[in-house]
Amino acid sequence: MGASTRISRPARALLLGAAVAFVGVSLGGCDSCKNSTTPPVDAGNTSRGVNSLTPELAAKVLAKVGDKNITLGDYVAVLDRMDQFDRLRYQSPERRKELLDELINVELLAQEATAKGYDKDPVAQEELRQILRDAMLADTRKDAPKPADIPVAEVRAYFDAHRADYKDPERRRVSVIILRDEATATAVLKAAKTAQTPAAFGELVKQKSVDPQAKANVPVDLLGDVGIVSPPGDARGENTRVPEPVRVALFELKAVGDVYDKPVKVGERYFVLRLSGKTEARERAFEEAERVIRVKLAQDKIRDREKALLGDLRKEFPVQVDDNALAGVRVDWAPDGGALPPVDAGTRSPDAAATTVDAGKH
Repeated sequence: MGASTRISRPARALLLGAAVAFVGVSLGGCDSCKNSTTPPVDAGNTSRGVNSLTPELAAKVLAKVGDKNITLGDYVAVLDRMDQFDRLRYQSPERRKELLDELINVELLAQEATAKGYDKDPVAQEELRQILRDAMLADTRKDAPKPADIPVAEVRAYFDAHRADYKDPERRRVSVIILRDEATATAVLKAAKTAQTPAAFGELVKQKSVDPQAKANVPVDLLGDVGIVSPPGDARGENTRVPEPVRVALFELKAVGDVYDKPVKVGERYFVLRLSGKTEARERAFEEAERVIRVKLAQDKIRDREKALLGDLRKEFPVQVDDNALAGVRVDWAPDGGALPPVDAGTRSPDAAATTVDAGKH
């Protein structure tokens, strides 16, 4: 298949469907193959896995597709990769036959796709590389400790070393009225100070705010609500809808329902703000944080294994990067500033932006 040849989308779908399923059966199972069960032969207790089969049983041919044999070992290997509850759904001879039929269909499609050269398509090769990558990573993870396996002492040590992460700061909810000029903001502020309820403040938001979101279709007592923030300087409590000057002013208020005593200028706008809710700071006990820490430590151990694997592979297969060639790659964007959707080379509009290579930088 030449570099300029593009296979059709139906053909690509055939190729990818067969290739993904074929490799999935070999390495990790395909989705539809997970809806099946044991073969109609006396193979002992196949739920124990392929390792429980004698070599003779594992080699028993269930079906022959061209020159390819589908053996009992292949079949039980697919079962091994199923969820135990999925296996229970497929105990009848009819459902066992369905699995074998699917394995046959996978093999037929894979053989035909290979015969047509679809396996040489760059998209198919990339899909295959990703499947192989996932299989390697899954193999790396299979014996990794689960969250429940992490020793309590290790969990406790992490908690003690990161106590600040489990101290929840005070959080405050703020409602605002946004105005265009200081004079209007000052007048609205006087009215806001007399608004005794969230609904009364919401009516002012509805009447006076220039913020389009203030007209949202929500209960009137929620109009102007821009969310929750933690004290200034705490990155965990940032809120893009609450400018920093508003956040600072909010934490000068004493009680829920208080209105800040002057408009807060941010850029060309003025904010009248009200403290509409408050959650006190608290420190989580070890028992509250334990589950989260266990999950994190288990994930860290998996990542460490993956990094070690990649480090070993980089030593075995040296990697060389051409930074100059990489610098010549430019990603253009659509005229409206959004990313362009992927399109086939044969259907690309002449004026559409694309990923290009600056040949002058090679």
